[in-house]
Amino acid sequence: MRSLITGVTGQLGYDVVKELNSRGHNFLYAPTRREMNLLDEQSIRSTMESYKPDVVFHCAAYTAVDKAETDVATATSVNVDSTKVIAEECKKLGAKLIYVSTDYVFDGTKPLDELYEVTDKTNPKSIYGLTKLMGEKAALNNPKTFIARTSWVFGINGNNFVKTMLNCFERFPQLTVVADQFGSPTYTVDLAKTLVDMAETDKYGLYHVNNEGYCSWHQFADTIREKAGKDTFVKPVTTEEYYAPQYEKAEKEGRTLTVAYRPRNSKLSKKSLTSAGFDLLPNWEEALDRYLIELKEDKKVLGLNLKK
Repeated sequence: MRSLITGVTGQLGYDVVKELNSRGHNFLYAPTRREMNLLDEQSIRSTMESYKPDVVFHCAAYTAVDKAETDVATATSVNVDSTKVIAEECKKLGAKLIYVSTDYVFDGTKPLDELYEVTDKTNPKSIYGLTKLMGEKAALNNPKTFIARTSWVFGINGNNFVKTMLNCFERFPQLTVVADQFGSPTYTVDLAKTLVDMAETDKYGLYHVNNEGYCSWHQFADTIREKAGKDTFVKPVTTEEYYAPQYEKAEKEGRTLTVAYRPRNSKLSKKSLTSAGFDLLPNWEEALDRYLIELKEDKKVLGLNLKK
């Protein structure tokens, strides 16, 4: 299986390469931005036509949620246009395409005791969510496509909520974290395994793929604090309370603060995953334990006082 992986400098692309290597898939190509520029259609086409992959793991994305609200052109180019070209090339080559999408394709207004199914109506309320949904539709131009919606990802190769919290615990006695947005933290090591599992089948379709269990951002932060053995007080606040000081500061400075809409309910049902015979991912708390060990062993973050 000849694999091409976009976004290797990010969290998921990095772990997909590691997972492929661990399974003995040695024919893989993870081009740099210089080798395959997602903003350049010809660069994408020439790279794919030259390498002729059997499967493309399209992990690269424009994920700066707030910035996308004003940088619409770039977000569209990366999340939609590049996906359209990749899907067209996959179709020509008869290659499989795995497109990684997001919980932001939903508006998150479902009652918190309900889950979002893959069959539920999408209704993105942000440019990021809209461009990822448009990317899904573009990906489906290739008949051999898997769409994997995920959420709240954390991995070793990049910035994420866990690393941010660990740094804040070292600097501040108190933090405020949003407590009215709910979803599933997802470890890219576990996500990558499922994506490679998919690539080894022909069970094409739409899936929700994230770690088991649900929590709020506040519960996630407080769990990180507890497992890291820190004393920082993590104060729960509403989304509105969290952003109010930032809006006030921007107004005083004569700036316009642009904040993208965040879904309140990002609880995704994994029925489609189990129905197709794929394994559920481990619980997010157990995944966090493994991630904290990975962080402790990583040379870039040695010195953090993390419990095993």
